Amino acid sequence: MKYQLINNDQQKTFAVILESGEEVMEKIMEFAQEQKISASQFTAIGAFSNTIVGFFDFSIKDYKKIPFKEQMEVLTLNGDITLFKGEYKIHAHVVLGKKDGSAHGGHLLKATVHPTLEIILNESPAYLRREMDKESGLALIKI
Repeated sequence: MKYQLINNDQQKTFAVILESGEEVMEKIMEFAQEQKISASQFTAIGAFSNTIVGFFDFSIKDYKKIPFKEQMEVLTLNGDITLFKGEYKIHAHVVLGKKDGSAHGGHLLKATVHPTLEIILNESPAYLRREMDKESGLALIKI
């Protein structure tokens, strides 16, 4: 993982470049902890060789895991980093493109970068925090 602060006006903006073989969610978490970024939003493009996305099933209040064990383009990856009970929480959605042009998406649970992932991360000036929503069973942002 390589990164550079590319703007430091009213909010910090980072370019974070992940390299082949790196696990996306682990590296984003590592970056957030290292930089003490407790509220941010990010977007990314690149490619993955192995991915698990999730679809939240309200009947069981958990994610149905959908694995992809093939090379896929990251058409878009959007997410945020917040705090939940004092711990960092990453919430990310991804749309992936297959070589036949079809697209698949969901919550990004795990992915291996191949060959690169280019992330632009904007730190929010105010802290975003999550609280457990009893009805959905999800930790949701509370403003």
